[in-house]
Amino acid sequence: MKKNYKYLIILTLCSSIVLAQENESEHFINVGQFMVAEGTILSSDYMFENSPTGNFENKGKIYYYNDFKNDNLFYSSGLVKDATVLFSSKDVKKRIQISGQKPIEFQNVEFEHINSDLGFMLSNEISVKGNSNFISGIIEVIEKKGMFTFLNNSNALNASDLSHVRGAVEKQGSQNFVFPIGEGGFFRPAMISAPKDIQDVVVAQYRLNDTPFFENHKSTTGAIKKLNDKEYWKLDAKLKSKETVILSLTWDDRTTPSDLLKNPEDELHIVRWDDKQQLWVDEGGVVDMSTKTVTTPTTIKDFGFFTLAAVKRDWILDGDVVIYNLVTPDGDGKNDYFIIDNIQKYPNNRVEIYNRWGIKVFETTGYDPNGDGSSNVFTGYSEGKITVDKSKKLPSGTYYYVVTYEYKDDNGSRMIKKAANLHLETN
Repeated sequence: MKKNYKYLIILTLCSSIVLAQENESEHFINVGQFMVAEGTILSSDYMFENSPTGNFENKGKIYYYNDFKNDNLFYSSGLVKDATVLFSSKDVKKRIQISGQKPIEFQNVEFEHINSDLGFMLSNEISVKGNSNFISGIIEVIEKKGMFTFLNNSNALNASDLSHVRGAVEKQGSQNFVFPIGEGGFFRPAMISAPKDIQDVVVAQYRLNDTPFFENHKSTTGAIKKLNDKEYWKLDAKLKSKETVILSLTWDDRTTPSDLLKNPEDELHIVRWDDKQQLWVDEGGVVDMSTKTVTTPTTIKDFGFFTLAAVKRDWILDGDVVIYNLVTPDGDGKNDYFIIDNIQKYPNNRVEIYNRWGIKVFETTGYDPNGDGSSNVFTGYSEGKITVDKSKKLPSGTYYYVVTYEYKDDNGSRMIKKAANLHLETN
């Protein structure tokens, strides 16, 4: 039996309404105007459906113990900060479906399933203006159908192994945020610093044991000693400004390979897959042993795929500057220029390159100002300020570089200088 509600308005304060289900065929369907007033409690065991003609406004507290489908307007008044919808189940074998053709807006939402492994399946778009409380039950987001969005100044509370989002989570606005994401029964959050604009959007997802992904993403820069090839985080963004965010990731003894954790305080960094170079590059890392957290020392260069890696400390200079000693300018996107990671953070810099006879073939200041190789970099041509045969392609061979940059920290300013061999392949 289906129960249709049309033009029903609940206005009574401090009232309580319970809709009990007698059999599996019963539905609670709204086809008109329905408002749950402030101070009102509504509890339903029926499968809920807000039809294409339904308009449902919540100012009170609603308990849904069955599937939820929204095909029109379902929203909470912005003036009522404690309006809440709680999804739960009284059936240990039932996964709650949250579906429909139109987005759902909550002021506050809570998830509490008697079977945390079964949880909830989200094939619609939901957004939260206030708090989302993860009590128990995994929320699985169906790719290309569902999205879990946190609006500006909203919060994710109490996420854990027992309750988090498996799939994509979107954060809108300008505030620090901890993404309540995970997979395989593990809560594996990603944390970002506050973006600059209230309209900025960052989307994050965590993946575990995705072997095909790492088979296609193997290459690493020389500073990386051991890559975490068991898990990764994907972050995409639409930002108003060019400045990105500071990123924090955690390690977990149950998911992170043990050979990465032999000396995490000194060696563990965040690395990013660079699409242009087609390899993993170092984003740096500040380690907090008490929380098992690694944080990039500055804003990340770009968004994309991230994971953890143990790095070779002897390759890394002050300020997490890393110099790579191979240039192969063949247009394949790998080592097409002389890469010096993070040099753009220290604009008072100088790069000199000499051939084996000691003749200077390249010199510049303010090297790679954008940090992406798009300008003022060495690409295998003699094009410095005081060089021989300017704009001429140099022959393959072993060269010698001298990199100098000004580094500032709490102890003041000092010049860092590094010199070593550089291998050039132009054939």
